[in-house]
Amino acid sequence: MSGKQPAGWSTVRRRLGTLLFVAVVAALPWVLGNDYYVNVLVFVGINSLLAVGLTLLMGCAGQVSLGHAAFFGLGAYTSGILTAKYGWNPWPAMVVALALVSAVAWVVGGPTLRLRGHYLAMATLGFGVIVALVLVEALPLTGGSSGLVGIPKLSIGGFALDSNRRFYYVAWAFALLAVVLSRNIVNSRVGRALRAIHGSEVAANTLGVNTPQYKLQVFVLAAAFGALAGSLRAHFVNFLSPQPFGWHTSVALVVMVVVGGMGNVWGAIVGAAAVTIVQEALRAFKDYDILVFGLLLILVMMFVPGGLVGALERLLARRRAPREANTT
Repeated sequence: MSGKQPAGWSTVRRRLGTLLFVAVVAALPWVLGNDYYVNVLVFVGINSLLAVGLTLLMGCAGQVSLGHAAFFGLGAYTSGILTAKYGWNPWPAMVVALALVSAVAWVVGGPTLRLRGHYLAMATLGFGVIVALVLVEALPLTGGSSGLVGIPKLSIGGFALDSNRRFYYVAWAFALLAVVLSRNIVNSRVGRALRAIHGSEVAANTLGVNTPQYKLQVFVLAAAFGALAGSLRAHFVNFLSPQPFGWHTSVALVVMVVVGGMGNVWGAIVGAAAVTIVQEALRAFKDYDILVFGLLLILVMMFVPGGLVGALERLLARRRAPREANTT
């Protein structure tokens, strides 16, 4: 008997896996119960949104960014300033933050993405440092190092998202929408173009791929995800300071992408969960957590270069191979 699976079975399996994941996400707050754990999972959802965007940029298109936290911070402060200082409703403020950060990414990405390799990494790092300094020095708007207070909670039709459990579902709804959108991109003609650019920009140009356009588009999309994550953080914490949006966060985001699996959208979720939990566990050793991230990055590159999801996929493939061989 043939061991081949029916046509379309892989698609059905992927959809069932997605539904199972959604069910697990929906049930977790009720299973865990503890409000502290739900609080941590909210940050996992926000970081997942960031990591998914960076996965498209780095894992699929091969464009290194060490300043992604800048877009995270710009989105957070735009939404926070409009609501806390000018009395805007949070939802329109989030839309403005999304549009503004996308515009900034388009302006910055044009010249920056002409660079390659470590030159691109240094340019994005420089942009991140500039934004971090602006957040500290723009005292009338940001409050500087003292922070920005008075940011309101989100609400939906008068229903206030004023508890960790309520906000959890909003944060993860956005994260899952980002996953669905990103998977559609990866499996489309655009995704194939991005992978071609990752492999070789010269070869991609030869095949007729408009590499500058695709690189800029994915850069802007990743920045938009970062802006949305920043707005969610602002309205969840209700307080902003520049510290969470510096180069340290950019490094943590890169570690999320690598640990989960470069180019794997689901890997971004796994990496975000792993790094966020490690960050929380090392909160008492804040000055040393960057050393742990460095060690984690080295270990992953040495022993599981495909990330945790890649290692799991290889393990499942090895287990399926004997069963499929026995059915032939």
